[in-house]
Formats: sequence, C-alpha cells, structure tokens
Amino acid sequence: MRTSDIIRKKREGDSLSPDEIRHLIQGYAKGEIPDYQLSAWAMAVFFQGMDERETADLTMEMVRSGDVVDLSAIQGVKVDKHSTGGVGDTTTLVLGPMVAAVGVPVAKLSGRGLGHTGGTIDKLESFPGFSTSLSTTAFVRQVNDLGIAVMGQTAALTPADKQLYALRDVTATVDSIPLIASSIMSKKIAAGADAIVLDVKTGGGAFMKAEERARELAEAMVRIGTHVNRRTVAVISDMDQPLGRAVGNALEVREAIDTLRGEGPADLTELCLELGAHMVVLGGRADTPEEAKQRLKACLADGSALEMFRRFVQAQGGDARAIDHPELLPQADHVVEVTADRSGTVSALESETIGLCAMKLGAGRETKESDIDYGVGVVLEKKVGDPVREGDVLAVLHVRKGGPVDEVTEKLRFAIRIENHAVSAPVLIKGVVTP
Repeated sequence: MRTSDIIRKKREGDSLSPDEIRHLIQGYAKGEIPDYQLSAWAMAVFFQGMDERETADLTMEMVRSGDVVDLSAIQGVKVDKHSTGGVGDTTTLVLGPMVAAVGVPVAKLSGRGLGHTGGTIDKLESFPGFSTSLSTTAFVRQVNDLGIAVMGQTAALTPADKQLYALRDVTATVDSIPLIASSIMSKKIAAGADAIVLDVKTGGGAFMKAEERARELAEAMVRIGTHVNRRTVAVISDMDQPLGRAVGNALEVREAIDTLRGEGPADLTELCLELGAHMVVLGGRADTPEEAKQRLKACLADGSALEMFRRFVQAQGGDARAIDHPELLPQADHVVEVTADRSGTVSALESETIGLCAMKLGAGRETKESDIDYGVGVVLEKKVGDPVREGDVLAVLHVRKGGPVDEVTEKLRFAIRIENHAVSAPVLIKGVVTP
C-alpha cells in the first residue's frame, strides 16, 4: 500500500483500516516513512479526527512498537493511575500507600517532571537514597511482597509514541484529542495495567484549559480502554489553582506525609479519596466507590497507609526516618514571606505561573537535562475563597542564597489575585467518566 494514498484517505475524512494504521506507525518507527509524510497524516487527523476503532488501533500499534511490561506474576488486579499533569499534584505519593493498604497491588511506572509540572520520581528522590532503578524481576517481587513499588519508565516503552509526539510538537498537531488520548493510553497499556484510573486536569494549570475539552479527552481515553479490554475510569479535576499548598519536591513530600496522617489539605485529601475509591473498586476490593472511600478513610485513621508508605520508602533504599523527622529531607537555605498589599478575598491562584515560580527557584526543569533542587519551592498560605487582610502572608518561598527572590515575588503577586467581594472556592471534582 502507498503512504500517500493513506494520507489522502484521511484527508478526505474516511476511516483508516487496521492495516493502514499499522503501515503508518510501524513504517515510521522503522524509519521507512519520512517525517514529512507522517506530518501530513497528523495534520489530516487534526482536522478530520479519528473514530473509536481507529484511535484504539493507533494506540495498540504504538504499544506494539516497543516493550510491554509483563505484570502477570503479580497477584491480584493491577490498577494504574495517570494524571495529565498539574501543579502541586502529589496524589501518587498518597494514593499508592492508601490503595496498597487496602489490598490492591500498586505497580507503577512513573516519570520525571518538566516545566511547571512535577514528576513523581523527583519527589520520591527527595528521600536520601531512594531509587527507582529496579529490574522488572525486583519490581514484581516487591509488589508481591509489600503491595507497592514505583519504577522509572524505560525508553523501550512505546518508542513510536515518543517519535510521533516529537513530530507533533513541531507541526502544531499536539492539540488533537485522538492523538493525545492514544499517546497517554499507549503508555499505560504498555506498562502492564489490568485497569486504569485517569485524573484529567482542567483549568489554568492544566494542559486542557477548557473543561469541555478535558471531558472530551476523558471520554476518548475511556473508550480506548473499553475497546482494548482495560477497565478504565476518568476523573475530571480542577487545576485552576494548585492542588494542596506545597509546590516543590521535598515540600510536597512533607505534605503527602501530613495527608497520610490525616492532617493534609482538604482538596488533596478529597482528590486522593476519589481516585483511590475508583482504584479500589476496579481492583475488586469494594463494590462501590462509597464503600471504597470508607475503607480508605479507615486506613488513614488507623495509620496503616502511613506505615505502608514507610515500608515502601525503606524497600526502595530511601531514608524512611524522614517520615517521622522531615528535617532530614532536603531544605532551602531560608524562607521569604510574600504578604498581601491589601485586604479582600483571594479570587484566583494562577496555577501555571505559580508552578513556573517554583521552577525558577530550582524546583523544576526547563529542559530534560536541567538539574533540580529538591529543597526549594513555594508553599501557599491562602487558597481561592480565603479572606485576606493587608499584611497577611499569602505564600512562603523556600529559596537558596542568591536565588531570584525579587523576580519570583513579583510574579507571585500577580498570580495571587485579591478582590473586594466574596468568592467561592472552586469545585474540585468536575465529573467522572465511566464505560
């Protein structure tokens, strides 16, 4: 078959056959189809879209382009969780131990952060000695023995997706629902999950700014999961303001520990219970999300979730003493308070700007090669809807000597808006999409 004929067919809005999609993706992965032809196809998809079967076929071809993690030796239903990225998104550090504590195995492949979004591995490496460089054999053994393990993603997973994403990034075709959905789901399926829970962010700090587009993406991913026999649920959650209060690696670890003690921010706790409930139901440990939430709340109350976190950190070489003595975690040289210049109510916290402020301090990466500082970041003292008096502390910067304090303080003042009228806190859970 000819590649140009396939491009023309999609340009005209027709559905491509499984063989035609296989020809494109496998041919491109092998270097047999040039960039300019796949660029033309991606642009045709951008304008014409793909139907449910096409999108599922595309997803599975990207899965087949590389290795697939075999988790069949792990006892029980393996439920993976994926977030589309946000600011202060510490859910995995809380969710993993909670879900494992109620008997659902957590076998998670995670990545590092880039730009204003944080990475789970970076946060975990705030524990001195923590390592995610596990062999698959050690990874499986730890999940069976303990109930939870986190391993770094390898380059051998979905290489075609990485190639296609790089091409989309320079051809203005990133913002295509079928291409986004297949990219995310191909990585989750290749990671060996039996079932998948998705946290689809929407708002100023999210990839999908508009709630309507976030719902469209959530529905597309759930359809893919259903089509390829992976039970999939998507939760649409707010990212118009950072989740929790801490933005920065060790700072977020401290917040995760507080949450596992039952003393964390209300929004982080709420989202973890919502996502965790769906993981527990998919894992067969509860019949309804309501029943699952009660089980998760119980493991927070009796300390079993925190104990699971302690054992998990220790199993992967981390200094678990830091859970009870957080001063052992990396710390900044000093703190700087950012205060309100007038009274009123916090009306907005621009998530992306706040995330970029933390990155500017050293908490995030501008490029994949950038080093990060585990101790620096931003802690918010006020959230949307909170009343403020002139002089109140809005946020605390954790900084290094010589850090860009003045620049970050100025940006942060613009990111934290104060109005004279009452403002309601945003709704955190925007919706749930199920098969």
